[in-house]
Amino acid sequence: MRLRSTRVFESLAKGKVTQQLPQLMASTGASLASDVHSPTNIRTFTANLPSIMALAAGITVAHGDAMWHTARAQPISNIRARVIAVNIPGASAISQVGTFLLNTPPLVMCNATVAFPSPIPTSFAPFIQPGAVLDPNRILVGSTSNFGAPPAIGVGAEGSFLSIDPSGSSVLSVPPNFAQSGVQSSALGGAVQMFSANSPHWLNGVNNPGAKTASYTGVSNPLGLSNNNAFGRLWPANAPFGVTGVGSSSILDPTGLPLKGAPSPVIGGVYVGSLTNRNVVAVPQQPQVIQGSLSTGAVGTAFLGPSPDAQSNPNCRAVFSVVTADGAIVQEHTGKGLDGLALAGTVQPLLGRTWSPPNQGVEPRLGVLMNPYTATPGSAWQLFISEPFNNTIAVINLTVFGTAPNQVFGLSSLSRISSPFLTLPVDLAPVKRDADSFTWASNTTLDEDSDFYVANRGDNTIVRMRQDGTVVAVRRVALDTPLNNASLNGIATSTDSKTIYVTVTSPSNIQGGVLALPAF
Repeated sequence: MRLRSTRVFESLAKGKVTQQLPQLMASTGASLASDVHSPTNIRTFTANLPSIMALAAGITVAHGDAMWHTARAQPISNIRARVIAVNIPGASAISQVGTFLLNTPPLVMCNATVAFPSPIPTSFAPFIQPGAVLDPNRILVGSTSNFGAPPAIGVGAEGSFLSIDPSGSSVLSVPPNFAQSGVQSSALGGAVQMFSANSPHWLNGVNNPGAKTASYTGVSNPLGLSNNNAFGRLWPANAPFGVTGVGSSSILDPTGLPLKGAPSPVIGGVYVGSLTNRNVVAVPQQPQVIQGSLSTGAVGTAFLGPSPDAQSNPNCRAVFSVVTADGAIVQEHTGKGLDGLALAGTVQPLLGRTWSPPNQGVEPRLGVLMNPYTATPGSAWQLFISEPFNNTIAVINLTVFGTAPNQVFGLSSLSRISSPFLTLPVDLAPVKRDADSFTWASNTTLDEDSDFYVANRGDNTIVRMRQDGTVVAVRRVALDTPLNNASLNGIATSTDSKTIYVTVTSPSNIQGGVLALPAF
């Protein structure tokens, strides 16, 4: 799909849904049934947790009634993009770095009585200074290239995150081998820097020699990125062996290395397949609360905040959600390892799906956002997950499941936003990201009542949508000159909510790149 200046007129559709309270009840039934109400709507499902029926009561959700009305016809306006960088093969996940908060205890929901270990502002101050690799104003961009850094052997495909200064007026053409030294190299006067790659310098074993994943790095064919700006680090999600192979997810220090001084030396800073499941790494030994693993490629991720067991655990830990290519959702506790959250097929799978030719060589991915300010009664948190090949957005309501001190997040209910303005929705970004909460500030966290943007790969449009599925506005990305049939592949917003950043890919891999657009 070419980025172009074509003005298209369509009808905007808006939808709202009312939903009854989830009711917790003892049940051994397991079903996932849909109720489709209209062409543009939110579809509500009955869902439960068959993987944990032997452990506790099932969760069912009553259907909600939806009422719809169509807005007046209005045009899809063009939005003019500025090219920031090109020559980024497989440009995928993108995020502005943002400010890492100087967190002090106690946190909301946490019993912590001591400061969190090694906060970035005090322990890694040189890395967040102006012009440094994690300068809050820089953007991080995933790529399928190591940019010359020697590859780690036997642990998956090449891949990296670049740190880019978006403020310059000229287009940055990234040199293909600028990182051949294998460390955090820089190019173009520091405007482009290597953050981390699938190269021996960044092995998990450097900081965590006893980890079960010591031979893995934190980045390999990266498809997702969520920054814990509240009290932690950066978390890439990877498909090192493609979407059909085992996935990986990692916790990276500003050095680009997996977490030093990790709460679990058996995990260190890299989760892979089933090697870092709770039943494998927890001390003392214990079963998973909910079964699951990174059995397929990790295609999206979002920070969930402090662990649900925080009230019974004096050491408050971060938990991240990861969506895998088979449509499962898992959760990763920095100290206790990986548990499942939702079964395969909960989210529309990406397995067996590819983008249309000639872009079929670009790995499919999706977007994940977390909403901690949900007004849904009985729901602890909420996830919005794009489903590109279904042209929908899954809305996952979460609850706290299990018994202290081993509580985790569980699936409470599932619904879907559907709209004719969703055309291969590849990624999501907050209109206003949460930048100041000491509990869950992140590029993937919606601020209170924030709308979100949807990047459509199918027609290169960006949709601004309310949390109830109402379409606010649609803009088509346009350039003065077409960028070699480029298609949107990722989206992020600046911390001041004034700029939208997008990644694009094209059949010519060297034309992967980054664009900047005004927010709307």
